[in-house]
Amino acid sequence: MAFDDNHSDSPTTQTQESGAPEQPSADQASDSVPVTYPAETAPAAAPRSEKEPSMEDFATALETFEQEQAQTEAALNEEQIITGTVLKVTPQYVVVDIGYKSEGVVPLAELQDHEGNVTVQRGDEIAVMREPGHTEEGYIHLSHEKAQRLKAWDDIEKAFNNKASVKARVIDRIKGGLTVDIMGARAFLPGSQVDLRPVRNLDGLKGHEIEVRIIKLNKKRGNIVASRKQLLEEEQSEKRGKTIEHMHEDAIMTGTVKNLTDYGAFVDLGGIDGLLHITDMSWGRLTHPRDLVQVGDQIQVKVLKFDREKQRVSLGFKQLTPDPWLDASERYPIGAHVKGRVISVTDYGAFIELEQGIEGLVHVSEMTWSKRMKHPSKLVNVADQVEAVVLNVNPTERRISLGLKQLESNPWESLHEKFPVGAVVEGKVRNLTDFGAFIEIEDGIDGLVHVSNLSWTKRVKHPSEVLKKGDKVKAIVLAIEPDQRRLSLGVKQLQPDVWDTFFEQHRVGDVIHGKVLRMASFGAFVEIADGVEGLCHNSEAVDAHGAPIKLEPGSEHEFKVIKMNPAEKKVGLSIRAVGAEATRSDVEAYKAPATSSSSAATIGEFMSWKRASNENN
Repeated sequence: MAFDDNHSDSPTTQTQESGAPEQPSADQASDSVPVTYPAETAPAAAPRSEKEPSMEDFATALETFEQEQAQTEAALNEEQIITGTVLKVTPQYVVVDIGYKSEGVVPLAELQDHEGNVTVQRGDEIAVMREPGHTEEGYIHLSHEKAQRLKAWDDIEKAFNNKASVKARVIDRIKGGLTVDIMGARAFLPGSQVDLRPVRNLDGLKGHEIEVRIIKLNKKRGNIVASRKQLLEEEQSEKRGKTIEHMHEDAIMTGTVKNLTDYGAFVDLGGIDGLLHITDMSWGRLTHPRDLVQVGDQIQVKVLKFDREKQRVSLGFKQLTPDPWLDASERYPIGAHVKGRVISVTDYGAFIELEQGIEGLVHVSEMTWSKRMKHPSKLVNVADQVEAVVLNVNPTERRISLGLKQLESNPWESLHEKFPVGAVVEGKVRNLTDFGAFIEIEDGIDGLVHVSNLSWTKRVKHPSEVLKKGDKVKAIVLAIEPDQRRLSLGVKQLQPDVWDTFFEQHRVGDVIHGKVLRMASFGAFVEIADGVEGLCHNSEAVDAHGAPIKLEPGSEHEFKVIKMNPAEKKVGLSIRAVGAEATRSDVEAYKAPATSSSSAATIGEFMSWKRASNENN
């Protein structure tokens, strides 16, 4: 033999050692293959004292051997599976004794695992089938894979007919699914049949061993289609049936988180999924279900609703613990100092978590005594640990109002002691509005100077006519309202009131000089002193003969004070009354010389005197 000429166990060597004569047969002559004999048919060496076997006995034995070899060769030619014994392993082949006149060889690659290790050793029995031809050394070509495949097809066909599950090892990913090895035969596992739901990463299954069911089989074409999904569906259906038997509302069950969404988590209870809505996860606030659970977590849940017909299940997690709001009023009394963590900051305030499920709101108005805070984030940030005061508790609406500024003394309560009414204060103009100016007299304390309190003498339409933002000004405290956090200031009050001065120096009946400022439909407003205006009604703007006098802005006239109202700061003026006063003066001037000559004067005489006076003028 070419592989090992000195191999002691080869049939040829055994024949030579037996001492039998070497007589070639017809087959040996034609095929040039040495004759070998089975152990049970090889002629035994007879003692020298015994008679040598005759040629007839040898011919009979040879015929019997050749018949057995012919049967073996016929079996090989019919592609039947035979069992052989491993004789040895070479770098290229595995030599196998199949009981034929010549050994066979199996390619080494067919008997190696995926790491290249040989899976057989001398003495092992393996199944083989004949392949066409011989090697150069005269060995018969054999195939172990072919035998395995043929044997596997029988087992696969049996499993297909019985709808039994079989093990499959994932070999590779191909278009549309996976290639798997089932008992040595290649099969196709469609991607849609891999799992109950689509699998995004099929590559991750390479090398894994899974249970499948054969759903299509074509032995002639060598096609096998498998499904894992069918087995999973049956398994799920069985679990579902058992789960439903024990399911009812208020039942406590254990499940596995299967999937997460923005609105909740789906939990596998055993063949049936239930929805754990985000609102039923925690008594507190959750931004996303992942804040509480992760896919694969095993959790206990409570069945809230169960529709047996539609097989819909609503689950709750927070319901496993008491509602913390039930005794919130007792645990968080009004006025109590509490500590918590800032979990959210909005434009209108900050939410503080006092415990799991209990949150309180600090409104922006309750954060500081100052009115100038633009946004709550200027004072607190998410995750800050803060202390607050409980202002109100409403368990029904699940609300707690908290305050931060209450931890400090209210500066408005002692403001009247520092700045009593009438005190002169100094501050900076912080803001200007249509109705006045806000002046900061100390940190967090702003006072309002109304537009009417900016000047005694000017009619101020907007505070920007007198003040600018950032100006430092002095003012007088006019009023304090601590409850409303209001402080009224005045600027004009730093100067004497021109109206008071006017009313002190003038009386009704005084004739004063005035300048028309502006006209109205009912009369004219006249400046009669610096910052003091009076009204001359149209009915009073006539001469001594009752003729209307045309008044225009900027014109100056003599007016008589006919009304005065210090409380309302109003003065009534008249031109007609000035004319009447002049007429009385004329009468007195006429009467004076007449009295010296006569004790009586007539109207006619007065009129003649008046006419003569006008002519002389």
